[in-house]
Amino acid sequence: MNALRLDGRGAGGDRTHAVTYEHKGERKPLTAREAPRLLAWQATYPFNLGGGLDPARPPFAMVTAPDGHSYRWGDPRLRTRLEDDLGRPVQLRRDVGGIQDAPRTLLVTTQATLEALGDELDGPIDLRRFRPNVHLELDATAWEELGWEGADLEFSGGVRLRLLHPCVRCAIPTRHPDTQVKWPGLLRHLAADHDQCFGINARVLAGGRLGAGEDAELRPRP
Repeated sequence: MNALRLDGRGAGGDRTHAVTYEHKGERKPLTAREAPRLLAWQATYPFNLGGGLDPARPPFAMVTAPDGHSYRWGDPRLRTRLEDDLGRPVQLRRDVGGIQDAPRTLLVTTQATLEALGDELDGPIDLRRFRPNVHLELDATAWEELGWEGADLEFSGGVRLRLLHPCVRCAIPTRHPDTQVKWPGLLRHLAADHDQCFGINARVLAGGRLGAGEDAELRPRP
C-alpha cells in the first residue's frame, strides 16, 4: 500500500473483519492455522487505491472467493459460500476497534532481516507470509530490530511508534499465501536460530498518515 492512517488502534482497517467459529463455547477468529483454505480467499477495501483508510470509519470489505465471485461484507451469500468452501459453520464479525491477538498494535519488519532469512534458507522469502503493517529499509543490520524493545521509531511525516517486543511467530507463516502449501522448516529454523521471532510489535504514540518513502529514525530508550 502507498499509505496507512494510524491511530491508537493501529492501522486503519487492519483486522476489523473476521471470520469466526465456535471453540469450547466461545467464538474466536478462524485463522489459517485451523483453516488453511482461507488463504485462497482475498479481501480488499473498495476505493482504497492509495491506502490511508480512516481508522474510525473503514468501509465494508469486499471478499473474493477462489472462483472469482465477490461479495460485500455482510452479504448473507458470503457466509454461505464460506461455510460450503471451508466445510464448517462460521459467522462474520466486524469491529472497527480491531480484532487482533495483540490488541492495539502494529507489526514492523525490516528488509535486511527478510533478506538474511532468505540467505539462511537458501532462497527468497515472500514477505506476505509474515503480514507486517510497516516494512522498513533502514541503515541497520539484520535481526537488529529484535533488540529495539522500548525504543521509539519516528517518521518524517510525524507518526511515532513505541517498539514493544519481538514478535514470536506461530505456524501461520509456514503456509504459502498463494498455494497454502505448508513449509514446517521455516518455523523450525526461526525457533532454532532466532527464538522463533521475526519482526517487532509496536504501539502508536503519535498517529496520522504514514506514506511509503518517508524517512524513519530510531530513538533508542535512554
